[in-house]
Amino acid sequence: QVQLVESGGGSVQAGGSLRLSCEASGYTYSTYSMAWFRQAPGKEREGVACISQDGRTKYADSVKGRFTISSDSAKNTLYLQMNSLKPEDTAMYYCAAGDNIWSGGLFYPSRVTYWGQGTQVTVSS
Repeated sequence: QVQLVESGGGSVQAGGSLRLSCEASGYTYSTYSMAWFRQAPGKEREGVACISQDGRTKYADSVKGRFTISSDSAKNTLYLQMNSLKPEDTAMYYCAAGDNIWSGGLFYPSRVTYWGQGTQVTVSS
């Protein structure tokens, strides 16, 4: 049974930091690229960051320079370090696994094979 379990969400003030984790189980971790998506109330789910099996990373323009995605294959765990958080970063954050999730400058939620249940991030001004 495949599981992606996120943790690390919470409430912070603007300018603060959070580190999200996503522990994967039930499949061979290196099979897929990994990514973080987020969805704010009333908005579509959007890609935040992606890391390929060979470690290449891609970021949405809105988080470049503030967020860092990383992966520890020994622990089957994906991370998202979020610094300089802004109120507009408030959303439910989802861990995702799939093939070619990022391509040509865009994130493709339709290419995600597995989703986590999400962890809430709330940033107050």
